[in-house]
Amino acid sequence: MTSLLTPRAAAEEPAQEPPSPAPRTAPAAVERFNPQARRRLARRDVLGVLAWLSPVAAVALWLADGGATGFTTLAGAATNLGIVAGLVGMDLVLLMLLLAARIPFIGNTIGHDRALEVHKKLGKPASYLLLAHGLLIAVGYGMAEGLDPISESVSLWVNVPDMWLAFVAMALFIAVVVTSLVAVRRKFPYEFWYAIHLLTYAAVATAIPHQFSVGGLFAEGTWQRWYWMVFCIATGVALASYRVVQPIIATFRHQLTVSRVVRVAPDVFSIEMSGLHLERLSGSGGRFFFWRFLAPGYWREAHPFSLSAEPVPGAPGQAGKLRVTVRNLGDGSAKLARLRPGTKVAIEGPYGMFSTAARARNHVVMIGAGIGITPLRSLLESTPFKPGNATVLLRGHDASELFLGQEIMALCQARGVTLFHLTGPRSAGNHRWLPQSAVQSGFNLTSYAPGIANADVYVCGPAAWSEAVIRDVTAAGVPAEQLHYERFDW
Repeated sequence: MTSLLTPRAAAEEPAQEPPSPAPRTAPAAVERFNPQARRRLARRDVLGVLAWLSPVAAVALWLADGGATGFTTLAGAATNLGIVAGLVGMDLVLLMLLLAARIPFIGNTIGHDRALEVHKKLGKPASYLLLAHGLLIAVGYGMAEGLDPISESVSLWVNVPDMWLAFVAMALFIAVVVTSLVAVRRKFPYEFWYAIHLLTYAAVATAIPHQFSVGGLFAEGTWQRWYWMVFCIATGVALASYRVVQPIIATFRHQLTVSRVVRVAPDVFSIEMSGLHLERLSGSGGRFFFWRFLAPGYWREAHPFSLSAEPVPGAPGQAGKLRVTVRNLGDGSAKLARLRPGTKVAIEGPYGMFSTAARARNHVVMIGAGIGITPLRSLLESTPFKPGNATVLLRGHDASELFLGQEIMALCQARGVTLFHLTGPRSAGNHRWLPQSAVQSGFNLTSYAPGIANADVYVCGPAAWSEAVIRDVTAAGVPAEQLHYERFDW
């Protein structure tokens, strides 16, 4: 069944069918979010340029310090190609760490999940380059000394200070790449996968010493030495600050405590918490946090949940309230329903671009399914728009899967939002995210949101469902900078 709530009929019983598709012209009003969108795109361009310049600078500095002179012999060519591979590979590793450091400038520009997506894509090239570095160095040195690569590797391990650390680092990098393969990753629980990826930090730590102590590559007084010292120190400071220090500060600042756990549906529940200075979290919209519940059996796991309502700050010196809504999707989330009142909570965030900060247009369309409906409820409460400028589409197999539906209905009535409940078995053909009955009747995305090409579109729901929505949104002419969706990755 499909239901409709429009601003004109807010107090009436929702109609049972969506309107027929109708063209809508672009509004003449000034787009208030255009300036922030332009600034975000400019920051994205700056990040892209810096990412490309980083390995280029590493190689350019090496050449400026006389690196090209080693190509006069075959042995020298192999050695120098190995050096270049090592420089670029290590540069990419440091870029990966910066992308995973949860730096606000990066997260507020491209989003947390996009940063981790690029981080993952850099993993294999970085490891291949570092592997090539080791092999080419062994071949080049071996040719110069009349040894085969294996014998030369043993000689380097035994006779060169800190070189054994380079071999350990290579083994650790290979372990990280292997465990990152999807086929392997699915065989392990998340905790094991996360622990293995912590080896990346150990790999970097063990790789750095030989760079500065072996040979004259980073000799004192060279620009290379300063470049790598600054790059390594800056990366370490960023990781320590945003992955460790800032979360600790936020945890002590807000002093969050579980107040109660409330059942929303048979497998869905809300965790209500109280805390201090929650006004600093207000306006986060659909952005997400990592929550760590500090109780026996819980504290080891960090859960990425978005707020399902804007925080309610308390009076000065008094606790305010906030809430997350969770669906039972496995052992990790299921046991959260048994949290006891009084449990202390550690917090990291907010993260992501699923908020007003991503807006580019005055109109907004929100499309959600399953537990993905809950961040839309928070975004709907906080993001600014005029009555009639917002449309919300909620998808579920039946009405029981429209979580927080009554709260969203009340918000839509109060703010003049067009609301659709899209329920029923899903389509087996085109527009697989829609109910079969709607598709059979000839309805599609633009039937519900005729002006979607001129709107910001927020999509949140199961991965396969979201991909189907995004295909339709893109086909409807929505530019990439107006499409906002996020996976709550670690």
